[in-house]
Amino acid sequence: MADAPGNTTMRAALVGIDFGAGDFTASLEELSLLARSAGAEPITTVTAKRSSPDPAHFVGSGKADEIKMACKADGIDLVIFNHALSPAQQRNLERRLEVRVVDRTSLILDIFAQRAQSHEGKLQVELAQLQHLATRLIRGWTHLERQKGGIGLRGPGETQLETDRRLIGERVKMLRTRLTKLRKQHETQRRQRGRNQTFSVSLVGYTNAGKSTLFNTLTKAGVYVANQLFATLDTTSRRLYLGDEVGSVVISDTVGFVRELPHQLVAAFRATLEETIHADLLLHVVDGNSPVRMEQIEQVNEVLREIGADHVPQILVWNKIDAAGLEPGIERDEYDKISRVFISAHSGAGLDLLRDAIVEAAMAARQEHMRDGEEPAVGGSLANPAENNMTTPTHLGPH
Repeated sequence: MADAPGNTTMRAALVGIDFGAGDFTASLEELSLLARSAGAEPITTVTAKRSSPDPAHFVGSGKADEIKMACKADGIDLVIFNHALSPAQQRNLERRLEVRVVDRTSLILDIFAQRAQSHEGKLQVELAQLQHLATRLIRGWTHLERQKGGIGLRGPGETQLETDRRLIGERVKMLRTRLTKLRKQHETQRRQRGRNQTFSVSLVGYTNAGKSTLFNTLTKAGVYVANQLFATLDTTSRRLYLGDEVGSVVISDTVGFVRELPHQLVAAFRATLEETIHADLLLHVVDGNSPVRMEQIEQVNEVLREIGADHVPQILVWNKIDAAGLEPGIERDEYDKISRVFISAHSGAGLDLLRDAIVEAAMAARQEHMRDGEEPAVGGSLANPAENNMTTPTHLGPH
């Protein structure tokens, strides 16, 4: 979707309907950034207030005509809705507006398709796209099943539908088999890390919160960083030496989360996100300068619950304090555990406090394991004072 034929950027109209959720403005700003991340240029934005979606066009017929006039006036190639559209709504809108229409789910899937670099990431994106397509294919063609033939509806149409379903089903099955094999490889690697007694840390957070910048600053990894949504899709892991007492830990950078993340993507990326599920500590990176940071924190926690990672100990990393006018520091909870660290990944302010927080969490985990009679998941054979904060790649997946 990034470019139209001839490598010209697609001119897009954004459509957002305010159903009274409270974060409407921030959601529209995010849609604009999503559109730009996909390669489209937002030209105009059309908004409306409704109590519920219109069954036929999602927006009312009058608003649909307003969108059509805006498309003709501004030379719009593409209309992007900040909502999930049903197949029928999408078809009805395309007929009425006479331009291509995509919804939020399709837009995010398109960005993921552009950004996936690893073999596993590409498999996961294709699986998500096929699952999305299969749902729309089946729902979009149910009228063929309800009618017993009829002029123009006999035989071939029904046969083609069944063929499409079968081909998609076979491809989905093959992709799931491959991803299951990769998941088993990940599990073997995690068990190896367990035998090496390595404490594992995963960076999680809302997309564009600064996770990859922090990852690069901590590990000198050189991961791609850009002011766009979903700049990082594939999980990258590195070792980080934190002193003789703890030794090396493994720190992983993961895909950013976003509000209303399509369920197909959550399911498809479960194998990648399992690095998060099996981590010993989550560093939840927050854009401390965002006016909707509390909503973003809840969105991330919602996805963590969905993938089964809500039980993993978590520290909030309040990033971008330089932009927010805050000072480096830490906060502790009622149990005297560090709950929040204020840093700037860009300037490096407060990173010493963050390293101390990781060390404290690793030591606490070691003591807990010792109380339980288990081998401590800290340091172990990876500890090497000579590394002195140098990092080496770990072969923890396709990187």
